[in-house]
Amino acid sequence: MVSLTKDPYPVLVSPLPTAADAMPATLDLFLASVGPRAFRFAEAGLRHRDDALDAVQDSLMRMLDYRDKPADEWPPLFWSILRRRVIDLQRRRRFRLPFWRDNVDAEGEPVDWADQGPGPAEVHAQHEQYETLVQALRQLPARQREAFTLRVLQDLDGATTARAMGCSEGAVKTHLSRARDALQTLMENPT
Repeated sequence: MVSLTKDPYPVLVSPLPTAADAMPATLDLFLASVGPRAFRFAEAGLRHRDDALDAVQDSLMRMLDYRDKPADEWPPLFWSILRRRVIDLQRRRRFRLPFWRDNVDAEGEPVDWADQGPGPAEVHAQHEQYETLVQALRQLPARQREAFTLRVLQDLDGATTARAMGCSEGAVKTHLSRARDALQTLMENPT
């Protein structure tokens, strides 16, 4: 099974994939490479670490049914499965819980996502940037948030993003443009 706790600290932008990373040879390698990015996507949409882990794990398990599909179909298929799982969990939560659970520990303190590798000032700055981005993403409509996350943060191409979202490439461009404009405004003037 793929471990999602390998990369517990979020980063703003994932590194650009190399040619070797573009299409893993086996489904297991693909699932191992997509796990941490998928967690960040799910966590941004669900705003709860445990729910995000569950959504990603369910999506990874469902991908095993598509082992015989061609490798170039795995990314859009996986992101579609994960997107639908996140939406399903959001709908269930709205029905059962009228509020969003925040990432807090047992004492009610916010969970610290910062990587302790670099110096304290750099860690703090990265944490603040990430929190600002997450807060801004939470204020976007769902389709804009999905387009931005898949296209920019996950570095998927326009066609793959369109297939994952179930819309045209033109719609992805529109959602992405609106998301960038809104994020620019929100991040310049955080509330």
